[in-house]
Amino acid sequence: MGRGFMSCFSFMVHKVAFGIEYDGSHYYGWQRQQHTSETVQEYLEDAISSVANENITLYCAGRTDSGVHALGQVAHIETSALRSQKSWIRGINTKLPDDIAVQWAKKVPEDFHARYRAHRRSYKYIIDNTRNYRGAVNRFRASWVNKPLDENKMTEASKCLLGTHDFSSFQAVACQAKSPVKTVERLDIYRKQQLIIIEIEADAFLYHMVRNIVGVLVAVGSGEQDISWCKDILQARDRTKGGVTARPEGLLLTGIRYPDKYNIPLSESRPVII
Repeated sequence: MGRGFMSCFSFMVHKVAFGIEYDGSHYYGWQRQQHTSETVQEYLEDAISSVANENITLYCAGRTDSGVHALGQVAHIETSALRSQKSWIRGINTKLPDDIAVQWAKKVPEDFHARYRAHRRSYKYIIDNTRNYRGAVNRFRASWVNKPLDENKMTEASKCLLGTHDFSSFQAVACQAKSPVKTVERLDIYRKQQLIIIEIEADAFLYHMVRNIVGVLVAVGSGEQDISWCKDILQARDRTKGGVTARPEGLLLTGIRYPDKYNIPLSESRPVII
């Protein structure tokens, strides 16, 4: 894939933001990479460039890993192209594969930035706790754990994570964040029949932070570790003390929140079929 045309020259450059959803099952994550064209960013940039008739770079709120999905990703571009909201949405979506879609488009102020102006991000992690077999339909939508899990123990263990903490123990080695200190504002765990759903909202997340938290909570819920283990790991500030990183299939980026002045739509209330 490629964008084989020159950028148009214009003095009237403005910013346009997009709401994006995608099934990350068949992509090597969000970020454009040299060794493969199968990334969400590359498909979107090529589609938007075609509609804008100029080379486009897309800046997103949060990069997702291979296999991770998004219902409420937000990204913006700088462009000289003038298109209506309907033209952006319809034009881009006709050029995208079926597992990537633009939900909305809107012009935003010059000081808007999809990543740096975001002040809260939310994720949902879904565990298929069916004991007898690995489900076929949910294989790309939920992570399968066949050991019985106690969601009440998981909830009790997770309470220590609320608030502002140093999350070094839940940070992947490759993380490039300037600081491991983050603020978790909400962490809810509940069961819907065989599914255990973990919803977490924070000002920002470290690389693999959600999946590492889930790995610890699963160990507690299965009885492999005591409830106090989660707090011990948090206080250790050492990734080597933590648990196994949960698989990516169950992770969904559900929403990005911005200051009210930008009037950015929220996608996290949209239903997801499991």
